[in-house]
Amino acid sequence: MELTAELVALVIAVGLVAGLCDRFGLPTPLVLVVVGAAASFLPAVPEVQLDPDVVLFAVLPPLLYATTARTSLFDFRHNKASIVAMSVVLVVFSTLVVGAVTWFLLPGVAVAAALALGAVVAPPDAIAASAVGRRLGLPRRVGTLLEHESLVNDAAALIALSVAVSALTSSPSAPEVALEFVWAVVGAVLVGGVVAAVLALLRARLRDPVLDTLVSFVAPYLAFLAAEEVHASGVLATVVTGLALAQLSPRIQTATARVTEAITWRTVAFVLENGVFLLIGLQLPGLLTGAGESGLGWGRVALVCGGVLVATVVARFVFVFGLAGLLTVGTPGMRRLAWSPAVAGLVSWAGMRGVVTLAAAQVLPADVPDREVLLLAAFTVVVGSLLVQGSTLPWLVRRVGLPAPDPAEDALQAAELGDAANAAGLARLAELTTGDEPEGVVHRLRDRSTARSHAAWERLGRPLADQDTPSSVYARLRMQMLDAEREVVVRARDGGTAPGEVLEAALSAIDVEESLLDRHEELEGGSRDQALAPRPRAAACAHLAAAPPGVSHPESACVDCLAEGTTWVHLRTCMACGHVACCDSSPRRHARVHFGTSAHPVVVSAEPDEAWRWCWVDDELG
Repeated sequence: MELTAELVALVIAVGLVAGLCDRFGLPTPLVLVVVGAAASFLPAVPEVQLDPDVVLFAVLPPLLYATTARTSLFDFRHNKASIVAMSVVLVVFSTLVVGAVTWFLLPGVAVAAALALGAVVAPPDAIAASAVGRRLGLPRRVGTLLEHESLVNDAAALIALSVAVSALTSSPSAPEVALEFVWAVVGAVLVGGVVAAVLALLRARLRDPVLDTLVSFVAPYLAFLAAEEVHASGVLATVVTGLALAQLSPRIQTATARVTEAITWRTVAFVLENGVFLLIGLQLPGLLTGAGESGLGWGRVALVCGGVLVATVVARFVFVFGLAGLLTVGTPGMRRLAWSPAVAGLVSWAGMRGVVTLAAAQVLPADVPDREVLLLAAFTVVVGSLLVQGSTLPWLVRRVGLPAPDPAEDALQAAELGDAANAAGLARLAELTTGDEPEGVVHRLRDRSTARSHAAWERLGRPLADQDTPSSVYARLRMQMLDAEREVVVRARDGGTAPGEVLEAALSAIDVEESLLDRHEELEGGSRDQALAPRPRAAACAHLAAAPPGVSHPESACVDCLAEGTTWVHLRTCMACGHVACCDSSPRRHARVHFGTSAHPVVVSAEPDEAWRWCWVDDELG
């Protein structure tokens, strides 16, 4: 009863704090740590001590799995050299530097114990990196590198910690350590691959989205526990399984199963990743009490904690900038991977630590001298990196001037991809139709596919708040219609005029369609008051290469629409003759008509601040 009440209070607190952070634009992880630390001194709040087994075996696997669902396997392979450098070499380097500083500042501590602390604080946290990075709008290259690094470095750090703890009671040889590391990696890849293959075969035969989601719940634990059982890295096995299943998902899962799984995992990840930050803060009183009983004196304790924090941050800076300099003066292949000083600075400063550091610290044997001070030093690194580095990252992002992900460019790529998908769908429809289909069916299929493609182009140009595009008008009117339809079904339910199964099916059909409309509004909502004006691209075909560079020339009207008395959505300018006409989302599609009559291949957007061009002949964007 008491445990249930505490868990409910924890979830409610996480929801309230996260909601307020979203409302006021505050970084949720940082605020949760501060709130937890403040609440820990309240008399009614129980003392919290993280059980390392609970964190490492119960919380970490699903969080890693949820992160892999958002990770591109292509990007992961493309950045493999950087991942190895940051996730393995940097972890070893940080372990040695922090271990040396700890051994120097804390007299009497064993070298192995100091190195164990170095391994504990070495890995930045995947949850902290992704949560803070998404909030700050880090440049995509930096955010991707941080997430990829944080997925793998826990494995290297836990292996280093295991070796250091073993050295407290024995003296493992260098070949033994190397063999343990190799098997941890190779075994994890094998276990993760086998688990992913088995679950992929199972998923390919499941059509029930509930059962499919259940499979996703057990996937991280199957990989993690199986790998740990054979003394391989459970962290790496979970990452391999998650990446493989995410890559195979579009081919082996139904659309309903993918939507259901995505929504479910968003909720699970939200509760877990925010809950652990609150728990980090709640641990403060117990750690202070233990350090105070060490007999070292608060001056020495503060020196050790501060020194470990500074050593952790400085070690990352030295390694990242050293690696960037080495790549810059290396071979042509190395120079292609080199980071600019701005990127190196952001990567160095964005190394926030998280719950894995605190959980791993609990693995230190109870009889290690000054264990409580080492635990407090690990806590200091976690909280210090979150509060100091996390709170100053926004200033640094603005200072270095690297571009954040451009919603206009993303919208333009989505529109281009939607056009290609629409063309493929229409081609498949042409292959399948025989002429015997019921009247109007093929026409409706073509219209539905084309309308979805046009909706992506309608997001470009002027702010959505300033215009009523066909897609937004459709969504608004259809929502009103669905409200009326739902009222009829609810009245039938309340009046008992239909069986429960029939009512449930009717409400489900309405809810499914409304959820699609809600998703449409969600995509638009983030940029309703912002003009999405993509930057021009390099020429992608001969017609675009021959045409002059795109220059934005906003016009006030489509001359053909004015002559016919019709309206338009967006405007395009012919780059051969300067004719201004309306886009394909407009009712009359005069720009396409002009191409058909003149054969002028290239148009440029005539919307404010846009300069992208389109080739009618090759369907290419430039």
